[in-house]
Amino acid sequence: MKNIFLASVITSCVLLVLGAPAQAQAVIGYGAFTPLPQAGEQPDPQRDYRVIVDLTQGGPDDKPLKGLERVARLTNMLAANGVPAEQRKIVVVMHGGASLASLSDAAWAARGKGETNPNSALVRALTAAGVQVRLCGQSMVANGLTEADLEPGVQVDLAALMTVIHHQQAGYVLIMN
Repeated sequence: MKNIFLASVITSCVLLVLGAPAQAQAVIGYGAFTPLPQAGEQPDPQRDYRVIVDLTQGGPDDKPLKGLERVARLTNMLAANGVPAEQRKIVVVMHGGASLASLSDAAWAARGKGETNPNSALVRALTAAGVQVRLCGQSMVANGLTEADLEPGVQVDLAALMTVIHHQQAGYVLIMN
């Protein structure tokens, strides 16, 4: 009898863990994180989150940029903790080594980097989640890119310098990467 009771308790615990509802994901397929409800500094659904992420680091040609993945994680943490989309004002500006992450699959392939840009699906998922993805126009020109080369949804600004300055003046918090 004890064994049956113990087995049912263990089964119930396993079903509870495995059957737990999935966390809200604003950026589908990216930005996984582990909820830690007892940890300090949790997202506050009453706050407006105004964040600009300055992305300069490139990465390998076969994986999404760690910086873009980090933006997805931030977006998903906020969403999972009840911060509404209209209170998640997140902008990522790419320049320097991160510039090529903005390429469409066709432009990526035309540069001989492979069939698909490992960042293109993530850029689409970020923009679908309301994240503004921007590219420094000066980096675009320096890398020999045109607006036609970019993944749809990527906005071109005159310079990342201006994007960061204007957003910081508007109360956005700067995260460097």
